[in-house]
Amino acid sequence: MTATIAKNPIPLPLTGKVSANFLSARRVACALIVGFTVVNLLYLFLACPVDLSPDEAHYWDWSRRLDWCYYSKGPLIALLIRGGCELLGDFAVQTTGTLMPAVRAPAVLCNVLLLTAIFKLARQTFVSNRFALVVTALVLTVPPLTAGSVMITIDAPYLCCWAWACVFVQRGVTGGWWWVWAAAGAVCAAGLLAKQTMVLFPACVAAHLFWAGGWTPPAKRGFALMCAIATVGLIPIGIWNAGHDWVSIRHIFTMAAGPGRDGEPVAEFAGFLGLLDYVGGQFGLLFGYWFVAWVGAAVWFAPRRGREGDIGVAFLWWTSVPVWALFAVASVKAKGQPNWPAAAYVTGCVLAVAWVSRQIVDPRPWYRRTASGFLALGIVGGLAGGVVVRFPWMIRPVLASLVSEPTPTNPTPVRKLDPTCRLQGWRTLARAVDEARERVRAVEGYDPPVAAMTWFVPGELAFYCRNHPETFTFGAALDDRHSQYDFWHPNPLADAQAFRGRTFVYVGDLSPELERAFDRVDPPVEVIASDGGIPVADWSVRVLYGFKGFPANPGERRDAGY
Repeated sequence: MTATIAKNPIPLPLTGKVSANFLSARRVACALIVGFTVVNLLYLFLACPVDLSPDEAHYWDWSRRLDWCYYSKGPLIALLIRGGCELLGDFAVQTTGTLMPAVRAPAVLCNVLLLTAIFKLARQTFVSNRFALVVTALVLTVPPLTAGSVMITIDAPYLCCWAWACVFVQRGVTGGWWWVWAAAGAVCAAGLLAKQTMVLFPACVAAHLFWAGGWTPPAKRGFALMCAIATVGLIPIGIWNAGHDWVSIRHIFTMAAGPGRDGEPVAEFAGFLGLLDYVGGQFGLLFGYWFVAWVGAAVWFAPRRGREGDIGVAFLWWTSVPVWALFAVASVKAKGQPNWPAAAYVTGCVLAVAWVSRQIVDPRPWYRRTASGFLALGIVGGLAGGVVVRFPWMIRPVLASLVSEPTPTNPTPVRKLDPTCRLQGWRTLARAVDEARERVRAVEGYDPPVAAMTWFVPGELAFYCRNHPETFTFGAALDDRHSQYDFWHPNPLADAQAFRGRTFVYVGDLSPELERAFDRVDPPVEVIASDGGIPVADWSVRVLYGFKGFPANPGERRDAGY
């Protein structure tokens, strides 16, 4: 295959001349990444005002029970959190009083690797350390790629693996040695253990090779080697699913609007409105400016046969735009999550910066000034967004002034405009649950089980309640989705006999199904968490006496009048 990466880097007025010795672009980029890492660690250990998100707490609960795989994801996220807690847990508790910094520390490490990979991608593609430095600096203003720097969701290791797979494969498709294909296979395997959508990566590589006419014998052997090694990442997932009715596969297809089964919700057809919601969500996620820049890059750098020396650029395009387009198509069938196409922005951010650089060197003065002004606004907006996410109290009073006053039926109106409310109030809830546990213990002489209606609350209760109790969910019996809690035993749904007659402390709404499952139900204790005097979250905490069990399946529930 005779392919080369672009030899003439795009002119960038932002880069100027720097010293080849002390202030080389590579050293400045290294200092930038190290500085950002130090800031993130100081934030977690000294100044973090937000609780674990429901996803983070859920994955932390996984880390207490290491397994080959879990209901919806592979084991990598649990392994990383477990490692962070083993290495830094005692120090975190001693310095902050909570495991939170240790839980999130692996996200900081993943972010270091992600930024390093993006620097290398930009350097490989445009043969310019200075351009790579600018890309690295501007990436710090792209919200989807910086949110994972202090939050340990599956996207933190997943995007890291995607980025390094791109680094290795790009070297492979432009004449690299066999070992880069092997390395790409290894990080693909790790990526599969983080998020199954890593399977899209080999498909993107194959599409690029077909377009570029790159199916030479060395490329075929390299691609086959990568796929073979990547398959290793499917082995733990396959082992676990083989013993659990392939529930992870069914979950993925349900999320993509497949038919419901055994308590799984049936996704509604979204249609054109689903696509509009998807595009609008991506526009908001990228603070408008970077979404426009990405779209501009997707159009400008679209692969065209006959272009000289742009194989490396085309590779970035093929690992970005098709991923985004796939989820756009899926959004027509069912509403998705804003983070689903996040991998598209790993290589897409390099192209976006290259496209922006063309705009700010346009020969027309008015256009150049306008483009530079929008770039400045994009940078300021992205940085401000990153700060506000870390310190939501800075903007919440403004948001609260835009909604109605709290009422008994709507005690937290600010949640309509402030998604960071999901990150606060959990410690307040845990204190209320601990008080209910103490009351039950004083009367009945044992620590009662703790349960919730929805899948995302038990992890928060397990993390923030005293002594990290084992927690459960009644969700699958109350027409909510299944979760990992349904596969740990004993649990109140599958092993009702082990809990029969027990008293539970419960967080959630009271439904007829739930009321029939117990002998007696106490009136609720309403818990409202506030931040700076603004209500941000509310829950109902109840004590439920004399567990009798739920019917085993939806048919039995209907026959019993549930």
